[in-house]
Amino acid sequence: MPLDRLTPRRIALIKPSALGDIAHSLPVLTALRVRFPAARITWVVNTAYEPLIRNHPDLTDTLPFDRGMFRRGVWNSARYAAGFAAELRSRQFDLVIDLQGLFRTGLMCLATGAPHRIGFANAREGSRHSYTRKISVPDADRIHAVDRYWRIVEALGAGDVPKRFHLPLDPGEVASVRAELAELPRPWIAVAVGAKWLTKRWPTTHFTELLSRAQSRFGGTALFVGAGDDTAMSQEVIAALGEPRGSSPWSVEPTGMNPVAHTMSRDFTGRTSLPRLAALLSVSDAMLGNDTGPLHLAAALGRPCVAPYTCTKVALHGPYTSMSGGVETSVPCGGSYIKTCDKMICMPELTPDRLWPTFAEVLDTWQRKHLHSQAS
Repeated sequence: MPLDRLTPRRIALIKPSALGDIAHSLPVLTALRVRFPAARITWVVNTAYEPLIRNHPDLTDTLPFDRGMFRRGVWNSARYAAGFAAELRSRQFDLVIDLQGLFRTGLMCLATGAPHRIGFANAREGSRHSYTRKISVPDADRIHAVDRYWRIVEALGAGDVPKRFHLPLDPGEVASVRAELAELPRPWIAVAVGAKWLTKRWPTTHFTELLSRAQSRFGGTALFVGAGDDTAMSQEVIAALGEPRGSSPWSVEPTGMNPVAHTMSRDFTGRTSLPRLAALLSVSDAMLGNDTGPLHLAAALGRPCVAPYTCTKVALHGPYTSMSGGVETSVPCGGSYIKTCDKMICMPELTPDRLWPTFAEVLDTWQRKHLHSQAS
């Protein structure tokens, strides 16, 4: 049967991780709900990320996958894997979509026993052999991850559905974050200085220089976010920024247009749950960060983003709703997608001066809108 004629009753969307990839997958979920309004849709997701999508209106439920169980010995791992496979089978899915394309997700597909298992023809680690239908993406190395995932939506006959990044926010978390930030000068700039890949970590000195320049002109508060492992880098930038740093005629308080005499920083690195991180990013006025989860989460929430791109490419993994904010290195090895490097020539080449025009434009746009709203 052609894929665009399927009428599944129970759908499994397999995309366990990571944070940025989950953000990129959100349009697929909403398109599935539009295409199959009466179907039960379950997202198979790593336990750590499940709170972020738990209350998504387009989901029927989630099926958390505890990857950490596989670090607790052979017996515990085998027992957990068998139990999880049995749970997948018991759900009686008739359509499974694997957006991850790895060995473990291929095994999940097989474990479901679903008659229709869809994935990409170029999926890695042999996972493609678990699919009953393989979607070919010959230009996968030239299109964004969001558009690559969308090829499955097109194959299912829902390609005319608008791409929507809908992320459920906890109203209580949003209210709490707003109360916590209420006395801090705006613009509120979310900042993510960390990254798992060494080759994605723009130097902290570059972040310091760019933020110093921004705060000298626009004032505001830098809100540092990220995983606990990023705390030391955040603290390094916060210490270098210092406080106070002198008056700024451009900075405005959240309740008026009075100038403030100092710049501000607040460290939330490793101190937020995912729902609270989403709430924090949703109220931020701009996002500055490396090519990591918080950046793509901010983009999914519609925040204007600015990001240095060294080992990855904007065209493939830029902040999708804010692609003009990605600034790439121009060294020959840029966009090589290697995780470690003994040269790192991209870092001194991609200077704060290269990002400043884009960052200044984002903040200037915010400032004009903010001042207009305050005056009206």
